[in-house]
Amino acid sequence: MEKLEALNGSAKGNEIRNLLQSLETGSEDKNSTPSAKLQLLVRLKSQIVSAEVASLLTESDIRTLCHYAFYGDLHSEYSDLIIESSQTALKCLANVLLLNKTSRQFFVDGSHAKAAAKMLNRSQEDELLCSRILFLLTYDTNFEFDELFENYHLAQNIHKNIAFHAVKYVRYKEGTEQGENADSLPVLNPAALTETLKLLFNLTQFYPRYSGVFIDTIEAILEILITIKLQQQPIQPPVTQLINALLNLDLSAVPDSEDNTPLFPKENPHQNYLRLIAILNSAVRNLKEEELETAVPLVTLLRRVYELAPNPIKAEMQSHLLPSNSERAQPLGKSDSLPSQLLRLSTSPIAPNLREGISSLLFELSDKDATTFVRNVGYGFAAGFLMTHSLSVPDGTLGNTSNEGEGIDPGEKMTKVDGREINPITGQRRDMEPEDSLPEMTDEEKEQEAEKLFVLFERLKATGVMNVVNPVEQAARDGRFEEID
Repeated sequence: MEKLEALNGSAKGNEIRNLLQSLETGSEDKNSTPSAKLQLLVRLKSQIVSAEVASLLTESDIRTLCHYAFYGDLHSEYSDLIIESSQTALKCLANVLLLNKTSRQFFVDGSHAKAAAKMLNRSQEDELLCSRILFLLTYDTNFEFDELFENYHLAQNIHKNIAFHAVKYVRYKEGTEQGENADSLPVLNPAALTETLKLLFNLTQFYPRYSGVFIDTIEAILEILITIKLQQQPIQPPVTQLINALLNLDLSAVPDSEDNTPLFPKENPHQNYLRLIAILNSAVRNLKEEELETAVPLVTLLRRVYELAPNPIKAEMQSHLLPSNSERAQPLGKSDSLPSQLLRLSTSPIAPNLREGISSLLFELSDKDATTFVRNVGYGFAAGFLMTHSLSVPDGTLGNTSNEGEGIDPGEKMTKVDGREINPITGQRRDMEPEDSLPEMTDEEKEQEAEKLFVLFERLKATGVMNVVNPVEQAARDGRFEEID
């Protein structure tokens, strides 16, 4: 027979129709052997690689594939072949549902979603494929998952799978640290974990009323997050999905006692937030700036953690993420520390979502106080965020001392750190600023610069782009000019 790979156009369409017809006939033919059916499914799977091919499958074809995927006789003497056929049919379904949106509604109309929910725990291969199928049903269908939550233990099955992965990751880490032989270590399946986490994220996104049933799952997710070996570029599956899943869960939930929450466990309340900071540190050092938009969920999660943290933990997070006093020997943002990296990214022109996320995080770490924010990061880094969020510029910034008559130096909170004067613009200590080695300008040079500035303002005003007032005009209106001979 001509190889399927060589077929194209109508020939490929005819061959696929023949395969599907044989599968439909075989599903009712008791004389058709399980081995023959498996071979047909394998050949079909190899061909469903494009939207064009996937569009050839009708509602009847989806029903036939579901028969092999979910309803085989596992108690027969050919159970191994039937399981293999089931998983091959699941792969066909997953590919078709991915490539052809219309087929998802065919699947829903056939009431097969509950069969997929029941099969989530059969094996990790089934976990991967059934999670992917259910995930795809959250888009472009009219399917409601309430029945699966209430009658088919969907939340419990998802939790069991994630908890099972957590046990394996912990065991794997312990084994590698003890130098065990690789053959004795559990086989990890990050692909299956990733698909389950994607399903969990979408379910809690579209059905937030059920997020509370995943309280126990928070601990399992965090357990994986602190034990998984990070890649050089850490923001990738399944780490990405672990972080995303946590964003939709109620991290303030207290399953047992107030002093032993999943986020801040009593035996080690520091481990989770330190791990998140370590992932962020690795990401900003190993990813290009334009790639760092993928770190936005991580930054958002750190904001959530800080919001829920007890005061001692908040102080520790501030020490890790805000510039230290030792960095004030030079303008803030100039060193190689993580806080300096974050400051530079907070003004990134090519990563706008990350820029906003980091600025918001730094503002949160400053207890949402504009004066503290400017003192912590310098007005140069704070100005854009304050302006875009309509936050008033604190008194004392840039020499603004409108409240001096009250007997309190309004700029002291902002211009002094540990009793040392700092430049509120750059954040650098005044005593560490370089001395101005340039000679003082002559009166003639001052006049020349003023004239240049006047011309620039006039040109800018003429463009109509901005409504600016020439400072010379303003000075004249204010009566600050004095006629001299």
